[in-house]
Amino acid sequence: MARGSRCRLHWRRGWLGALIGVTLGIVAGFTGGWVDAILMRLVDMQLAFPLVLFALLVVAALGPSLTNLIIVLGITSWTQYARIVRGQVLALREREFVLSARAAGAGSLRIMARHILPNVMTPVLVVGTLELARIIVMDAALSFLGLGVQPPTPSWGRMLADGRVYITSAWWVVTFPGLAIALTVLSVNLLGDWLRDYFDPKARQ
Repeated sequence: MARGSRCRLHWRRGWLGALIGVTLGIVAGFTGGWVDAILMRLVDMQLAFPLVLFALLVVAALGPSLTNLIIVLGITSWTQYARIVRGQVLALREREFVLSARAAGAGSLRIMARHILPNVMTPVLVVGTLELARIIVMDAALSFLGLGVQPPTPSWGRMLADGRVYITSAWWVVTFPGLAIALTVLSVNLLGDWLRDYFDPKARQ
């Protein structure tokens, strides 16, 4: 499978975490109070648990499949989005345009959807790019252990697992899938750094 197709597949796997994280981050930051406290404690609890071990437990319980892998990658990546978005919303909810919308009679859902959400999409885009690299590595790790996508769907991690027995006689069988993972992750990280600098006015200067 071409590298572009692989990246598009990983983007589809990462959208669930972004959807959950952005939604909960906006709700936590805009609502505040006990809702914010509960959601942030959930974030702290998940961050305190090893993500790879958590992914292994969930995939082992649900079974290896593309659908289950999407669920696992989604529920292990939402915390980063939630923390970033919450911080942005805490600053935005006291801005003049939000106060004006509230004074005009706009409800909380309308304010969050029409005024808050568009203003947090830039950091979400940057975080999503950086999270894509982590998803690629975790996908390869789970596939290497036999808990990722199943044949006939191609996977770099499974290629590494199948080729390790030939590493002494046919090194290229393992080397090229490993290089593909490394180069893809490096490219995605560089893209994330570029987006972060591009959207930061101080960095552009």
